[in-house]
Amino acid sequence: MCAGLGTRLKPWTDEHPKALVPVGGVPMLRRVIERLADQGFDEVTINVHHFADQIIEFIQKEKLPVKNINVSHESKALLDTGGGILNAESFLAKDSRPFLVHNVDILSNADLKKLYDAFEKSDAHIILLVSDRKSDRRLVFDKCLNLKGWVNLKTGHIRPDNLIINEEDKILAFSGIYIMSPEVFSIMKNGGFSGAFPIMDFFLSGISDLKIKGVSQDGLEIIDIGKPDTLHRANLKIQ
Repeated sequence: MCAGLGTRLKPWTDEHPKALVPVGGVPMLRRVIERLADQGFDEVTINVHHFADQIIEFIQKEKLPVKNINVSHESKALLDTGGGILNAESFLAKDSRPFLVHNVDILSNADLKKLYDAFEKSDAHIILLVSDRKSDRRLVFDKCLNLKGWVNLKTGHIRPDNLIINEEDKILAFSGIYIMSPEVFSIMKNGGFSGAFPIMDFFLSGISDLKIKGVSQDGLEIIDIGKPDTLHRANLKIQ
């Protein structure tokens, strides 16, 4: 997911896309693609909007370790995370295989192959990589890690409005990394989703035949480099 404006990283993103912000001297887009390739992924789809020409030039000039890179254009309008995935349906649903979604601003040690394998063993349409790390905004799962809702621990705001959080529930932070079945496209459209929308709205839509589960991994470390302080922390960690 590379289309975002990266407003929290201004003034750098006044002239560059967030996808190309360097961490340890290496653009994040390269870091994410190399990690995907290391774990067996050989085809990548990138959505572009903000300074799309710079991203396209980068993937054309750089020797990146994947067989194929598709570009899903959002030149007319930014479609947010959910709309961006739906707009890329022609690339992501061209066969029956599940696909991994990875935000370009996430630096992690996640075992992506293990996550993919967990999806194939489950009966879920979507599996979210989650962890018990510091974050005010959390997802709420039942004891079997089926998604129930969302909570802001700082404000107390919940979604959906009738969410009841029980003692046995697990309240975990989302990583921005997840696996989806191609079946989600028909579920999205049948549920009235189109145009621009956050993927979290779809996750929390309450559509009865949509099954979403969480998966955690021991020792998971995640840094969202989308803010100056976390970008600084990522640079220190890489050095």
